[in-house]
Amino acid sequence: MRIYRHYQTLPVEARGAAIAVGNFDGVHKGHQAVIGEAGRIARSSGIPWAVLTFEPHPRRVFQPDQPPFRLTSMRAKARALEALGVDAMLVQRFNHDLSQQPAETFVKDVLVDGFDANHVVAGYDFVFGYKRGGNCELLLSMGQKLGFGFTAVSAIHDDDGVVYSSTRIRSCLEVGNVRGAAAILGRHFSYEGRVSHGNQRGRTINFPTLNLHLGSTLRPALGVYAVRVGILDGNETVWRNGVANVGKRPTFGGKDVILEAHVMDFSGNLYGKLIAVELIDFIRAEKKFDGLEALRAQIAADTDTARNILASEPT
Repeated sequence: MRIYRHYQTLPVEARGAAIAVGNFDGVHKGHQAVIGEAGRIARSSGIPWAVLTFEPHPRRVFQPDQPPFRLTSMRAKARALEALGVDAMLVQRFNHDLSQQPAETFVKDVLVDGFDANHVVAGYDFVFGYKRGGNCELLLSMGQKLGFGFTAVSAIHDDDGVVYSSTRIRSCLEVGNVRGAAAILGRHFSYEGRVSHGNQRGRTINFPTLNLHLGSTLRPALGVYAVRVGILDGNETVWRNGVANVGKRPTFGGKDVILEAHVMDFSGNLYGKLIAVELIDFIRAEKKFDGLEALRAQIAADTDTARNILASEPT
């Protein structure tokens, strides 16, 4: 999959695509239906399959003081799109200037002149442009005038008739229901980033950990999780079982929320490596311990619990 950041300079091979348009934070099952419809059209027409998304997330521009809420970083989103088979990811920078642009201008300048879109696909509730003046009806009418097709994808429901949504995923994660989040995502919720140096306290109790700062990504319920740790090496990812604490480390007076993952049956230097940590199941809430020995005993018990959970988890 190729990633492009400037619609004004798209190469010929990326133009004339069937384009799914949206924020697609999470790339969950509802998003996958929209993206998949663009893919179906692209493959049947012999044209590129593209996704147009926006960075940073508009909520970060309009409400910069909000707590972290994103489900996928741009890197994680790109990886999810590539897994679906998308040919090109088109990243439109979102800022106040773009937010003031009339919807009609966005359609003509970006979708038509910039992308030479053959077909545009969006979710039924997609809105865009100044004061959210653009919607599916506008895309349909302008497509008829300017020569591109348009498809609106209806809401996608689970077996209980509830719509798949990013809001539902956030609600699940905030209470530690990572399996519920996975059912909406179609995969386990994960964090990606580079391993950073910590205080190396884990080594003193024979449970070395990898430290991952979560950046602008949503914090789940603070506590201990059974996890899978993916060590990214080029196009290959090696997965290992692990146990992780997401929290402030109250035993040591920590203040910032970080993810500390212990990789089972592994010894090696991963500092600076790009990793992904999938949250498989919630084990317990974070708590403060009286000392290192009590903490070591609890980590040992948590590791055993995680090992049992992961033993029955499909790989």
